[in-house]
Amino acid sequence: MEVKLALKVSDLDNVATIFANDIKDGDQVEIRDKKGNSEIVTVKGDVPYGHKIATRDIHIGEDINKYGEEIGIATKEIVKGEYVHVHNLDSKRGRGDWKEAK
Repeated sequence: MEVKLALKVSDLDNVATIFANDIKDGDQVEIRDKKGNSEIVTVKGDVPYGHKIATRDIHIGEDINKYGEEIGIATKEIVKGEYVHVHNLDSKRGRGDWKEAK
């Protein structure tokens, strides 16, 4: 069985981007980083091409980082390998209310 690829671009990232089609709940993907490290992770949820999974557990209220940038905040507990998208992430872009809360 071929292991599918996900990339973690920055050391700051706590998500990796899936570069494969038809990733289903329970599939395994190889998360690679720019240093050449890799890890096999079991995916939780069906993940479309170009979407992201958690590289570690992420707690409610914690920033979610992709490509070295804060892209949102976790609205639920997210476990390693879980699909990260609008169902468990709230965007911080263009929102003044998140800046005030910090």
